[in-house]
Amino acid sequence: MNLRTAPTREFDYLLLLSALALTAYGALLIYSGSLTTYGSPSAAFSHPVSRQLAFAAIGLVAMLVLSRVDYRIFGPLSLTLYVVSVAGLLFVLFAGGSAYGSRRWIVIGGTQVQPSEIAKVCTVIMLAKFFDDNEGRMQSLRVFVTSIAIAALPAALIIIEPDLGSSAVFVVMWFGMAMLAGVRRLHIVSLTALIVALTPFAVLAAAQGYQKDRLSIWLDPGKDPLGTGFNILQAEISIGSGGLLGQGFTRGTQTQLDYLRTQTTDYIFSVGAEELGFIGAMLLFSLFVLMLFRCLRVAGHADDAFGRLIAVGVVTFILFQVFVNIGVNIRLVPVTGVPLPFVSQGGSSLITLLAALGIVQSILGHRRKRGRRA
Repeated sequence: MNLRTAPTREFDYLLLLSALALTAYGALLIYSGSLTTYGSPSAAFSHPVSRQLAFAAIGLVAMLVLSRVDYRIFGPLSLTLYVVSVAGLLFVLFAGGSAYGSRRWIVIGGTQVQPSEIAKVCTVIMLAKFFDDNEGRMQSLRVFVTSIAIAALPAALIIIEPDLGSSAVFVVMWFGMAMLAGVRRLHIVSLTALIVALTPFAVLAAAQGYQKDRLSIWLDPGKDPLGTGFNILQAEISIGSGGLLGQGFTRGTQTQLDYLRTQTTDYIFSVGAEELGFIGAMLLFSLFVLMLFRCLRVAGHADDAFGRLIAVGVVTFILFQVFVNIGVNIRLVPVTGVPLPFVSQGGSSLITLLAALGIVQSILGHRRKRGRRA
């Protein structure tokens, strides 16, 4: 009786289904949110829905391809991927396109590409590799500080853009992965206390220009109801008017009368809540819960720490972005520009997220199971 190992070649179809359902949900809301401006979708790539579906197709191909590639190859490539992603963030600072006081993307072939979205996945891989390589030294202060530096570098470059929302994603992502990796609790507590103590000063130092105005208007949008506070107030009206079943698809008054601005990106949740109501919002939440639990299932079945950490890193940054985006819509947090994963209009975000799920699928599909042969 000889023992042998063989790849399971599993594929999580529920994870795929949740991603496709969220993408379809987003395409419907983008259609409704852009209806008065663009009309019905056409073959023209200029229409937001056509573009989103094209990006979804590219992302789906990336997901399927990466699911067949052994995720372990990303270990030796982690440093290269990380350096390239940081270089992309540096390039944005000097030659990127800007809007609303922030410089966040580069234009490639007429399409806006946000390096910060790519950097999220590359940083997850880099942190997973670093923690895996130092599994026996997780109590070391040097390992702790180095791991912080890995996440802090891209976060700092994104703050300079400035984009506080996306930079916070790296902080939360590091925290989730560090906890799973087993860093010393005393180090975590000390760092948390330091962050809490310095946060008020950091906010005062970093919140300049339009970001300072955003914070002020978030606290009291009524002081400028027709200006910077307009969208915040209209989002609250949209969500509140949706009720249980909503006003009907493409029939939301705030949406179709263009009272909501950035309604296919930052405020797309408000469109859904207004037109599809509480039931539609609960469906959206259910799809996210299904996806996140399937990713956690992959983490639980992973063969090694590298795979577990990647899966948890992906879960963390998706979950945090969902919290922040919806928090903006219900005025729980200030406006940050963080997209709602899979739902908000945006090619970089959608392709990167689907590719990340492809790596998660690879962790499941390239497990080794024990088998017996006579």
